[in-house]
Amino acid sequence: MSAHFIKESDFKAFVSALIKAKPVYGPTAKRSKFVFSRLESPEQLRLDYDVTLLPPKKLFFPTSQDLVRFDGDKFEACVQPEEKILFGVHFYDVKALDMTDLLFREKNPDWNYLAHRECTTLVASSIQAVAPRAFWGSVGREVQPKGHDAFLTKIQGGFVYEPRTPKGEALLKHGAFGKASDEQVAEARKANDDIKKRCPQELKKPSASIARKVRAAFDDETLWDKLAEDCFSCGSCNTVCPTCYCFDVQDVWNVDQKSGARTRTWDACLTREFAEVSLGAGAHENFRESRGERFRHRIMRKAVYLNEKLGGPACVGCGRCSSACTSDIADPVRVIEQIVKA
Repeated sequence: MSAHFIKESDFKAFVSALIKAKPVYGPTAKRSKFVFSRLESPEQLRLDYDVTLLPPKKLFFPTSQDLVRFDGDKFEACVQPEEKILFGVHFYDVKALDMTDLLFREKNPDWNYLAHRECTTLVASSIQAVAPRAFWGSVGREVQPKGHDAFLTKIQGGFVYEPRTPKGEALLKHGAFGKASDEQVAEARKANDDIKKRCPQELKKPSASIARKVRAAFDDETLWDKLAEDCFSCGSCNTVCPTCYCFDVQDVWNVDQKSGARTRTWDACLTREFAEVSLGAGAHENFRESRGERFRHRIMRKAVYLNEKLGGPACVGCGRCSSACTSDIADPVRVIEQIVKA
């Protein structure tokens, strides 16, 4: 599919037309931070954001959702996906969605997630500002993003729009696009290559080498206990991670004790109760009792276990966990450096 160009002066009209056609979600300002939310006007769209507080997976896999409502012996599915446009997703979050797409599709497909995903037209965009803890320029280079329907790059005087799918191409009718010149396409390529050099942090070793080092350190309990020494087990790193997908399911009953809903909520493997299981008769066991064991599990999942399943690390270098950690110990770059040195 060919690349197109839209002038900066015509861009707001394009976004406004999209908003009139379908619900549009994009990065918006929230005090000094940014969040993905529904747009009411093109002025709300902030393509100059560095990173959002929560990743865009929340639009397909909400923090809490009713899966089934019941009343006596009557059951009703709750998932009602809407046709929507998700605008302005950075490439590292597209890579994360590629991973969750695969994980929710394999074996027993999760139709709640997939229905929301398939109803969405995803427009990725170039990175214009770099988050202070980002390292997406050096992690998982062997894996390229592929789940977007179009890619938008800011260049001098406007934007280069490159559709990848029929859904992405269908959006062209809403804007005053013309064919992009070879010079404009080259400028877009250069902008996307150059921004990767501005990451404030980087992993020094390739993913395969890191995976071997992390696996070799599995039995070093002293190391893991030291890394997790200041961990509050709050789960903040899990909550903001774009590739974490664990959840808890509960039946929530109404006061009539007849009706209610089966509800799914995000869960976090760093919290103490995550690995707690019942043994019956009031007894229970926690198979990851210590902070070190829980910290090790998270790093093993990101660098080794899911790496083997996905063909690349389950970390995209967004830096959200580093910024969210209350004791500032979750930074993957620092953690990996300490493991490699051990």
